[in-house]
Amino acid sequence: MQTTPKSTNPLAIRRGRIARPQKVVIYGPEGVGKSTLAGQTPEPVFLDTEGGTHHLDVARFDAVTTWEEITAAVTQLVKADHPFKTLVVDTADWLEKRLAEHLCRKSNKDSIEDFGYGKGWVILTEEFARFLSSLDALLARGMNVVFLAHATVKKFEAPDQAGSYDRFELKLSKSVAPLLKEWADVVLFANYVTKIAEKDNGKMRGVGGKERVLFATHTAAYDAKNRHGLPDKLPFTADALTPVFGAAVEAAGAVAAKPEPAEPAASLTDRVFAAFQHKADMANVVDFLVARGQLSYTQEGSLESIDNLDPAYAARMLSEPDRFVAAVNEWAAANQKEVAQ
Repeated sequence: MQTTPKSTNPLAIRRGRIARPQKVVIYGPEGVGKSTLAGQTPEPVFLDTEGGTHHLDVARFDAVTTWEEITAAVTQLVKADHPFKTLVVDTADWLEKRLAEHLCRKSNKDSIEDFGYGKGWVILTEEFARFLSSLDALLARGMNVVFLAHATVKKFEAPDQAGSYDRFELKLSKSVAPLLKEWADVVLFANYVTKIAEKDNGKMRGVGGKERVLFATHTAAYDAKNRHGLPDKLPFTADALTPVFGAAVEAAGAVAAKPEPAEPAASLTDRVFAAFQHKADMANVVDFLVARGQLSYTQEGSLESIDNLDPAYAARMLSEPDRFVAAVNEWAAANQKEVAQ
């Protein structure tokens, strides 16, 4: 008697996008607003390793100044019932510092270098990797994980080029930084937008502004990456992160079209440059504003942002551009400066 063999499907194949929690790294200079931005992620709770969220109205763990307290907090999130949907580690560089302190106490060492021949860094990297693996339990229960980190400028020597150049990188050890970047689905670099004013003598002047942006694509100047097809530059808003944290909704079959991130309103610096950069030497414009007492230098020696101009004065500038340019050129001529034609 002939029998029909049972149909089998030995390949466990699934087609389509898979919805899952996100692993995100946001880094940038101190004070750029990383913590404030992370506070707008879905239902966040902060693991504040450096005590820098005291000014924010956010949920946070108390007393996480040691490695034992940090790992205990993660365990609580894994086991306890809670409403949180995102763990924010603020910051990764202080997390690494707490781990180094833990390893030194455990081995009765004064410094991670005291282990000898780089052994301390090897142990630290292995322990950091285990911490990242422990976060899988949070991801499994549907929580996003966001690491915040400071940025540092390091000299980079490309193996296929003769020279070297400076670039922004995570402020982490050379073994932990690539580990965290590889772990993440998204690495965003946060920074201020700097306008450049060029004088006729070829000298350049950076004029800082308050506008902040997120960079999502790797360049020679900074590390960044994403797996969501984000544009190279994003506005520094919570809406800009919707494609990242909203991926689960989209992959689950939401039919509503994903809205494009709203363009941020142009800063005063942008408006002034747009109005005058083709009518006057912008370096003269800046010097004129300083001479009129509308701009000044900070205690650190950097020039105050054009965004800080008196609103009434700025409104007069922009409403009568020809009159303002004439005043700038008259002042420049009187002070023996080159006048733009």
